[in-house]
Amino acid sequence: MDMPRARKKMVETQLISRGITDERVLSAMMKVPRHKFVEEAMAAQAYGDYPLPIGYGQTISQPYIVAEMTQALGLKGYERVLEIGTGSGYQTAILAELCGRVYSIERIKPLLLRARNIIDDLRYFNVALKAFDGTLGWSDEAPFDHIIITAGSPSIPPPLVKQLKDNGTMIIPVGSRDEQELLKITKSDNSFTKESLGLCRFVKLIGQNAWEE
Repeated sequence: MDMPRARKKMVETQLISRGITDERVLSAMMKVPRHKFVEEAMAAQAYGDYPLPIGYGQTISQPYIVAEMTQALGLKGYERVLEIGTGSGYQTAILAELCGRVYSIERIKPLLLRARNIIDDLRYFNVALKAFDGTLGWSDEAPFDHIIITAGSPSIPPPLVKQLKDNGTMIIPVGSRDEQELLKITKSDNSFTKESLGLCRFVKLIGQNAWEE
C-alpha cells in the first residue's frame, strides 16, 4: 500500500473537506505516519475514516477528531502541552510536531511503553511520558499552556483546571459513558468558559476524578 498517498487522501477527503483549515495541523497530519501507531495487520486501515483498536480496550481516534481537537488548541510552536491518554502515541506525535514540549500521561503501562518506542523511532525528542492517573495531571511540570484529554469524562477534573495557565485552553470530551460533548475550556482569572465543538464518543477516562476502574 502506498502510505504517503493514503495519508494525502486522508488529509484531503477527511480533514480539508470538513473544515480543518490550520495549515500547521494539516502539515503535521500529512507528515506523521499514522500506520506506525497501529498493529501491522491493521496498517492498511490506518488512514480510514474511523477509530481502530490498539489493545486493552483502547482505540486510536478517528483522524478527523485528532485534527479537530488539535486545531482547537491553536498551537503556535512554543507551547507546553499536557496530554491525558497517550494511547497509541499518534496524537502525541501530532502535538510534538506543533508545540514546544509535550507531557503525556497514560495509565496502561504496556501502551505507554509501545508508544515510547514508536515516538523514539520517529525521533520526537520533545516528548515526556509518564504512567500515572491522568485525572490528577502532572503537578511537577504545571502550569501548562494547553491541556488535551483523549478520553471521555463525566465532568472536568479539578486538578487539570488548576494546572492550566491563565488564558490557556483545555479540550475535553464530557458526558456519559456512551456519548460526550467535546468542550473547549478557556481559563481566565481562575474561572473558565465553555465552548461546544459538537458531540463525540471516546473511551472512558479512568481515574480518581473521572470514571472508576
